[in-house]
Amino acid sequence: MTHEVRAVVALKKGAPVSVETVLVPDPGPGEALVQVQACGVCHTDLHYREGGIGDDFPYLLGHEAAGVVEAVGEGVTDVAPGDFVVLNWRAVCGKCRACRKGKPWYCFATHNAAQPMTLTGGTPLSPALGIGAFAEKSLVAAGQCTKVDPTASAAAAGLLGCGVMAGFGAAVHTGGAGRGDSVAVIGCGGVGMAAIAGAKVAGAGRIIAVDVDARKLKWAEKFGATDTVDSSKTDAVEAVRSLTGGFGADVVVDAVGRPETYKQAFYARDLAGTAVLVGVPTPELTVELPLLDVFGRGGALKSSWYGDCLPSRDFPALIDLYLQGRFDLQEFVTETIALDEVEAAFAKMHRGEVLRSVVVL
Repeated sequence: MTHEVRAVVALKKGAPVSVETVLVPDPGPGEALVQVQACGVCHTDLHYREGGIGDDFPYLLGHEAAGVVEAVGEGVTDVAPGDFVVLNWRAVCGKCRACRKGKPWYCFATHNAAQPMTLTGGTPLSPALGIGAFAEKSLVAAGQCTKVDPTASAAAAGLLGCGVMAGFGAAVHTGGAGRGDSVAVIGCGGVGMAAIAGAKVAGAGRIIAVDVDARKLKWAEKFGATDTVDSSKTDAVEAVRSLTGGFGADVVVDAVGRPETYKQAFYARDLAGTAVLVGVPTPELTVELPLLDVFGRGGALKSSWYGDCLPSRDFPALIDLYLQGRFDLQEFVTETIALDEVEAAFAKMHRGEVLRSVVVL
């Protein structure tokens, strides 16, 4: 059986997205059909539309989603029809060298659904991050479904599928922020806000938000920032050092991903501090640092891919924190929109007017 659904598609590079009729097959072995309830508008989807990730057009966009499993294919045992799930783009294989070492968050062989979703004429679609959830239904690998508490709001829970988990994990998993630490976060978009919120949950003593937008710095205080730095007016490195006794922060998260912000993160950390890159750079960007400074400052320079998360471990735990009132996922939801408003949401995101627009179906 094939399901006809409405979905947001990027037909060609740089063109506005459109709502198309998409054909979604029933699940085959190892697959799950999910009725999507909500999906966040992430900057990665805009990267796909602009051709910044690949050229496999047309793309079925959307990947930061939650919904209910409608059907499963042969051999699926971890989820069942009726389960409320958050979708993830790291369905670990359990067999690669990272998984065998007990570090599945570094899995090198994550997998997606084998069957394609298509346009009505039969053109296969490339689902964003192997998910494609700006759609009424999506076909994914069963391992991309993480069962969580069904009392959670779908609009809030789905944000764990990408940006919120990336930021939270960058501070807590990759950066190792803990009780009493000083943490600076450069870039206060959705990912940066999640890093701030993660640092707060982890018990950081001083949390410094750095951005060029005074409006975002005000928002950062709601997520747990104890101090804010407007780097359009103040030298970010000197400001972070001043707020940390002249030493620099224990952990500095670069949630922007540009050479200038990475250098700020490098020099704003303490001598034995950790700099974490979680902002996604574009392919042409490079960074140059004096090798003596890299050698002499010690500490660690790390990159964080998906917040070094393990969805089966982290999604249920963060949903529990949300339901306990200790991690306010709902605060990330700036607005809820319909499928045909995704293009307008891209523009709002580009202008920095929202943390997350969330499509609700």
